[in-house]
Amino acid sequence: MVSAYAGLPGGVAVSHLCVYDWPAADGPCGGTPHMHLVCSEGYVVTGGRGAVQTLTASGYEVTPLAPGTVAWFTPGTVHRLVNEGDLRITVLMQNSGLPEAGDAVLTLPPEYLADPEAYAAATAVPADAPEEEQARVARARRDLALEGYRALREAPEGLAAFHRAAAALVRPRLAEWRERWLRGARAAAEATGEQLGRLAEGDPSHLAEAVVRAEQPSVYGKFGMCGRLDVYPRQG
Repeated sequence: MVSAYAGLPGGVAVSHLCVYDWPAADGPCGGTPHMHLVCSEGYVVTGGRGAVQTLTASGYEVTPLAPGTVAWFTPGTVHRLVNEGDLRITVLMQNSGLPEAGDAVLTLPPEYLADPEAYAAATAVPADAPEEEQARVARARRDLALEGYRALREAPEGLAAFHRAAAALVRPRLAEWRERWLRGARAAAEATGEQLGRLAEGDPSHLAEAVVRAEQPSVYGKFGMCGRLDVYPRQG
């Protein structure tokens, strides 16, 4: 969904999101319901209005989104963005490269979650296809995920089974995720610990290594899960 950057403070990822304005079968316009397994996610609303629907073991909630709102949620939160008018968000995500490495499972019906090949076929948007085809596939993926999402809304006791299926689906990627975490968020935390140690010893030498960086998006308008994304090159 988002590109990740070990170079940002704390190994944080960032992207700019224009939420889909495609209407769904149940009425609202918006994105694809999904869940992250190890990454917290934060929204900084920069324009428009909408909401994020969330489903956890504690129940279903709707959080309104308006310019200036900062909303965030932890792993295990099924979430669906609803666009009530030109909703634009700066998205912040934890753990460096993990979001782009598959730390998101869409709420597809159970038969897709149980079959990795079927899940991959249903969720992949062909990057080399014409834009109209990418949009068609992204919208079909959204609508399929809404089928599973509605089932979870109607029978929340199925959430635990969804969690288990999602965990099984991503298990083959965990070694790669661990490496990204080691190079990103953990390395950033360890660097802070080392700097604190130096300062405690009266050694400010790391301050002479200060740098300034700036990036422009390397990809504009990518079809993400929740909307069109401007993404940045991953560092590290």
